Amino acid sequence: MDMDGASSVVLQALTQATSQDTAVLKPAEEQLRQWETQPGFYSVLLNIFNNHMLDVNVRWLAVLYFKNGIDRYWRRVAPHALSEEEKTSLRAGLITNFNEPVNQIATQIAVLIAKVARLDCPRQWPELIPILLESVKGQDGLQQHRALLTFYHVTKTLASKRLAQDRRLFQDLASGIYSFACSLWSHHTDCFLQQIYARDEAGALSSLERTLLSLKVLRKLTVFGFQEPQQNMEVMGFLNAVFERLKQFLECCRQVGPDSTCREKLEKIIILYTKVLLDFLEYHPCAFIPLIQRSLEFAVSYLFTPAGEGVTFERFIVQCMNLIKIIVKNDAYKPSKNLDDSKPESLEAHKIKTAFFTHPTLTEIGRRLVSHYFLLTEEELAMWEEDPESFAVEETGGDSWKYSLRPCTEVLFLDIFHNYNQTLIPVLLDMVQNLQGPTNVEDSVQLRMKDAVYNAVGLAAYELFDNVDFDQWFKNQLLGELQVGHHRYKLIRRRVIWLIGQWISVKFKSDLRPLLYEVILSLMQDPDLVVRIETATTLKLTVDDFEFRTEQFLPYLESIFGLLFQLLQQVTECDTKMQVLHVISCVIERVNIQIRPYVGCLVQYLPLLWKQSEEHNMLRCAILTTLIHLVQGLGAESKNLYPFLLPVIQLSTDVSQPPHVYLLEDGLELWLVTLENSPAITPELLRIFQNMSALLELSSENLRTCFQIVNAYLYLSATDFLQNYAESLCRAFCNLLKDITNEGQVQVLKVVEIALKVSPILGAHMFQPLLPHVFRGIVDGERYPVVMSTYLGIMGRILLQNSSFFSSLLTQMASECSQKMDQLLGSVIEMWVDRMDNITQPERRKLSSLALLSLLPSDNSVIQDKFCGIINISVEALHDVMTEDSETGTFKDCMLMSHFEEPKLSDDEEPPTEQDKRKKLLALEDPVHSVSLQQFVYEKLKAQQAMMGDQGFGVLMETVDTELVRQLQEFLQGL
Repeated sequence: MDMDGASSVVLQALTQATSQDTAVLKPAEEQLRQWETQPGFYSVLLNIFNNHMLDVNVRWLAVLYFKNGIDRYWRRVAPHALSEEEKTSLRAGLITNFNEPVNQIATQIAVLIAKVARLDCPRQWPELIPILLESVKGQDGLQQHRALLTFYHVTKTLASKRLAQDRRLFQDLASGIYSFACSLWSHHTDCFLQQIYARDEAGALSSLERTLLSLKVLRKLTVFGFQEPQQNMEVMGFLNAVFERLKQFLECCRQVGPDSTCREKLEKIIILYTKVLLDFLEYHPCAFIPLIQRSLEFAVSYLFTPAGEGVTFERFIVQCMNLIKIIVKNDAYKPSKNLDDSKPESLEAHKIKTAFFTHPTLTEIGRRLVSHYFLLTEEELAMWEEDPESFAVEETGGDSWKYSLRPCTEVLFLDIFHNYNQTLIPVLLDMVQNLQGPTNVEDSVQLRMKDAVYNAVGLAAYELFDNVDFDQWFKNQLLGELQVGHHRYKLIRRRVIWLIGQWISVKFKSDLRPLLYEVILSLMQDPDLVVRIETATTLKLTVDDFEFRTEQFLPYLESIFGLLFQLLQQVTECDTKMQVLHVISCVIERVNIQIRPYVGCLVQYLPLLWKQSEEHNMLRCAILTTLIHLVQGLGAESKNLYPFLLPVIQLSTDVSQPPHVYLLEDGLELWLVTLENSPAITPELLRIFQNMSALLELSSENLRTCFQIVNAYLYLSATDFLQNYAESLCRAFCNLLKDITNEGQVQVLKVVEIALKVSPILGAHMFQPLLPHVFRGIVDGERYPVVMSTYLGIMGRILLQNSSFFSSLLTQMASECSQKMDQLLGSVIEMWVDRMDNITQPERRKLSSLALLSLLPSDNSVIQDKFCGIINISVEALHDVMTEDSETGTFKDCMLMSHFEEPKLSDDEEPPTEQDKRKKLLALEDPVHSVSLQQFVYEKLKAQQAMMGDQGFGVLMETVDTELVRQLQEFLQGL
């Protein structure tokens, strides 16, 4: 690219690419895309974005194209890589001046310099850091700031490299520039403090920005620049200075007040200081040990004493709580149970913590956490009144404990309580004792305090197991609290039902459950929505518990289910609807078929909810989960849902529809349970299978469910299914077998095996293209035992139930292998006998025996030659399936099934699905379960004897081991 002529052309294209008119924009973008690989293009872009006279939008776009080009073409090995000459020129051009006037463009230039530094610094670009340091020292304010901004982005990028060699290079860099970085940070910090106390707010703001950037640099150097930072006096000096600087900046917050223009940046820098400590603690816990005492003193002072009043803010409180929590919980600070095995560092840290967390300190922390930080704020109470649903979701879900105050407080409370429960249990029990009896509804402070204390008792339920008789407390105190109906007492009603939910799996007598269901039934009709939502959540925890008994719940099922449905209709937020749906799903799952009389309204409402939730895929996932449990509960009656159910399955499992990304897994599960519970195939149910081809091509983690769905169709209606889909399925399977794990191969082959079981003639015909693969696997002696076992299961079905097809397959394979049929048959029998131990399932072992015996009687010399092996397999199978009648002393085949019996179920057992019944009926016709192996062996041997005569048969039997003959005679006695 000719630089002189190109500049104006590229400038014009960039100008057009900033247009709002797509007719102008699109061709310009295409032209720029073509130039990306042209030599000289990035030099032109550099000149354009360095020209401050040009339009800001054009320069911005030039920077972005340059930045994207680094990712694509800067590496030497990249296709169309930039030449070394051009890269050298570009590197020099990037650091000629740090005087970019536009902040956003300056940041982008800093980022792209950092991207180049990641690839080239220090080897190809040794001058970068010295030039940056020189520029940072300059007197020009703008140049100094831009150089410092670039210095930060370069440091950040180099610190993120994780290869050992790169880390060593960064450590070399850190040791070389650490002193300078410290002095820079210290200088700008002092400037800021002088200016803020002199009320020079504009100067203070400028210094604060530089302080922030220099601290960001120091953070990366301190955390990632030293292997053993505790041995570096400057590093430890800086970290100790952090505490003093934090106090100074917190005091500045008090000075400037909440409305100052500096306030936001002040809070940012305070948080950055805490991040320095938290990062150092995370990456260097042992080096942090000398800082434990000061960290705890600092954090506890600002959180739990008057020192923090008027200066702390939420994010700072969260950071301090995280600091305490990580120190308390850190495994590196815990000695081993056997003190002699403990590391000296662990003992030292433990000693510091023990000395700090005295009884008075812990008592004060415990009390303040509950009585101050657990209290509902005025903002939260206002939110409860104005937007109860949002309040309920915020309370039950909330953000990560790392970033949000309430969950962070609760996690810190739990960790301290767990580690120091001997001290804190009496403190909490004392707080409970002081709040016994109903609280005056006019006393909002006491109401909030009781809410906070009950919250603590719920969170610490497992720790309090031996100290609280919850059953007595429930009967004597909590039940009474739930009956106070005053509007203001909703705080306590909601907290008590939540509290019960926390204790339900810890300590709650089974015979109190009916009383609890009465309470739930009452609270599901509470005037307050938050109380009703919380009650629904506790109901879920109750029915989810392993001590749940269906018979105890059934008297309340109709009423509670109706109220849950009302709640589902009443709430409007997507998250709340999901929450209530999960409760409904859980109830349906636990009571199973008992739900049938009560689901009519829900069944009518779900299509409307599905339509309304078109833009909310997570809500649709919750609806799918509900439908799964609903279908399981309704069993064969679920066919009445098909007009709604089948289109839902169709959409959820169609990979050409965008929502499938969210809905596929649950949609497949729903498809499967629908088939398993279907009383009969319908054209619509059959038609959905058109979605399966694309799903099998995905080869995703859902492949197992896809195979289960195929099997369910085979059990449901093999003839209809195979006639419609066997050809496409067979094609998909052939493709899958080329590139699939052994486990996946077994899943494919099991489908073929089931097809042969349900329809021996049609199954063999439809899956004919797959069978040579199976045949070859047997002859070649497939090494993976489970695959070989499945091969033999398939061949056993064909040989036993479709002998003419076996003959034609043998003919085909003999032709392909250029062998005689008898010779090939001999190889198959020999491998079968040899690999019988690969077959572990008794059903398949019996099938193998029946299949090989079906070759008798035979005058074929090859079969007679393998007679000993066939008898060997038969005797092994007889050992597997024959049980001795202790009364008569005779043997009988334990696999025989003569009739179908409905199983007797307990209340907690799930009834059989329609598919379970189909499998049982199919088993009645299966030779494995309908043919006596003992009788079959006897008849086949008799027929062989009749064919050969006594003498010939006697000679044949002499080929069998005498011990085997004895065992055989024992099994056949009495026939």
